[in-house]
Amino acid sequence: MLILDEPTRGIDVGAKAEIYRLIDELANEGFGIMFISSELPEILQLSDRIYVMQNGRITGEINGADATEESILELAMADELQPESH
Repeated sequence: MLILDEPTRGIDVGAKAEIYRLIDELANEGFGIMFISSELPEILQLSDRIYVMQNGRITGEINGADATEESILELAMADELQPESH
């Protein structure tokens, strides 16, 4: 299991492409990879399964093939979209 937390933050496009290639290679070799990123295009490109969190809790899971920026953002803002209970 490999845990990567924002592995491409602050690096140039060429270096990102190399990191993506290495991640893909490791995944194809059978490594489990937890990829944490705040960049939605990166998440959509690399993920087989996406867990979305808000305020320290998981608000949902999306199959990577079915994920869109909108579906991720909807889960990321789940608390804000809920009506207030009185």
